[in-house]
Amino acid sequence: MKVTVVTPTYNEAENLPKLVSALFALPLDLRLLVVDDNSPDGTGRIADDFAVQDNRIQVLHRPGKLGLRSAYLNAFQQLMQEDVDVIVQMDADFSHEPKVLREMAARIESCDLVIGSRYVEGGSVDEHWPLWRKELSAFGNLYARTILGFPLRDVTTGYRMWRRETLQSMPLERIRSNGYVFLVEMAYLAYCLEYRISEVPIYFADRRWGKSKMSFKIQSEAALRIWQVWWNYRDVRRAGQKARVVPTP
Repeated sequence: MKVTVVTPTYNEAENLPKLVSALFALPLDLRLLVVDDNSPDGTGRIADDFAVQDNRIQVLHRPGKLGLRSAYLNAFQQLMQEDVDVIVQMDADFSHEPKVLREMAARIESCDLVIGSRYVEGGSVDEHWPLWRKELSAFGNLYARTILGFPLRDVTTGYRMWRRETLQSMPLERIRSNGYVFLVEMAYLAYCLEYRISEVPIYFADRRWGKSKMSFKIQSEAALRIWQVWWNYRDVRRAGQKARVVPTP
């Protein structure tokens, strides 16, 4: 099974070399696609150096901070032209433990999407988080799950493994959310299309190096956007599998 990890980067110069080392130590047939948004700290140049040394690494350079949605959608579009079976969404900051990919790869054999979940049995968030942050994260998930009415425990996690054919048959051009709601919208679209989804427990560590990009403003905007996601996919909810896209040969 050919696995490609997609990791968007912006100022991840401290993290990227460590991530590369951790990923390629795993017993998987793995590739890495770095999507760099012109990081001022030179992350893109570091990624290019790795790509020169190892043909399993690719770099997609973008002119600036264009957002999480376009980073992943650009990457998916590129990978659809390549020999890949499974595509992973993963942060570069070690909040997603690379070793979990082994369990996710085992699960993907029998489903269409595997989610690294903080809120199933065995999952957890950083033990050093203050209580308010833990409650905010848990409430954000409960809020989105309740409004959208789907049973996944962790809808905002960015750690995901997709079958190639699943992404190919999703109408990704309909996705409009940016930031973290993009992750909710993708999961919800997969659920509405009746794909088989499995959740693997993860420990979500706070980033080891660098500064978190989360803010209260992002959380507030997300709360409003969830309602738009619910409204925009009412036709897909009704159609279910019939709304899946037939890939062009």
